[in-house]
Amino acid sequence: MRIQRLARYAALGLAAGTVAFMVIWVLFIGRGTNFGSAVHNPKDFLITLLNGITAAALYFVVASGFTLIFGLMRVVNMAHGAFFLLGGYIALTLQRRWVGQGGGFGLTSEQVNLTNWILPALIGAALVGLVGVAMQQTLLRWNQGQELRQALITIAISIIAADQMLAHFGGVAEDVAWPHKLDQFDNLHVSGIIYTRTRLFILALALVIGALLWVWLKRTRIGMVIRAGVDDRQMVSGLGINIQLTFAIAFFVGSALAGFGGVIGGSFASLAPGVDGNWLLNSLVVVIIGGMGSLGGAAVGSLLLGLTTNFASAYLPSNYTYYSIIFTFVLLAIVLAVRPLGLFGRPA
Repeated sequence: MRIQRLARYAALGLAAGTVAFMVIWVLFIGRGTNFGSAVHNPKDFLITLLNGITAAALYFVVASGFTLIFGLMRVVNMAHGAFFLLGGYIALTLQRRWVGQGGGFGLTSEQVNLTNWILPALIGAALVGLVGVAMQQTLLRWNQGQELRQALITIAISIIAADQMLAHFGGVAEDVAWPHKLDQFDNLHVSGIIYTRTRLFILALALVIGALLWVWLKRTRIGMVIRAGVDDRQMVSGLGINIQLTFAIAFFVGSALAGFGGVIGGSFASLAPGVDGNWLLNSLVVVIIGGMGSLGGAAVGSLLLGLTTNFASAYLPSNYTYYSIIFTFVLLAIVLAVRPLGLFGRPA
């Protein structure tokens, strides 16, 4: 027992020392980096901070759906990344069908208004939600509680879906066009920062989605049932509540959030084969950091991941920026050393 306590203290000390060194490096040292230290170059520091927060907003939109399904149903939905990509492709197809195909590189923002972005996004999210419910009802419901088998089934679905999307949409990277009103820059009146409006829009969307999910989970009957189901599914079923309907609703919302995140991600970056795997990994990292089934944990995990990835790529010495991905796993190691169940996790 004493050895375990000493090991825990050693892990805490190592984690605290690592975090302190990284903070001091960014704020005061920053030798050989592209920007220099934050003290000497506050403008680029603030831009990197904004980039981390807005990236975290997109991580949260996608990962909140993943943690909802994971927390309630104990289903590690390995098709979550495929749902992300499918939602983006559906919105891309609808947008180009309604507006036009555009030039050789697709549509430009001048050709797109808010309606041409919002409607495809909502339709894409809804259709992906229905696909998620269909998968849950036909393939996952009959082996409920068998986590490994369900994970293998969703892996198979993700591989099949990826191949089908490659066949139908091709292997060339495609972008969902932002509306012209959003594809502009705003003066933030802080250190002379001119910042893209699209990133601020993503942050606003994440805040709205987070608030709606909080109200739904904390203030509605179905939300209370979901939270109770996270803690004790057997008791919820014993009270006569239709837990299968609850599962279907949770799977619809979680899958729809993945699809909606795909539309945002397809506008922010691009849609291409392999993107699904990247976003599945991002969701897994966020859930591991934040803890299973915790909406607040998803928010904190997304913020930590967004800040870590952006600051690592910006403040590593310029000859070593390709090592920035390592800091994602350093973050995981630090969190799991301190909180093995995640920052807000509880035993299943």
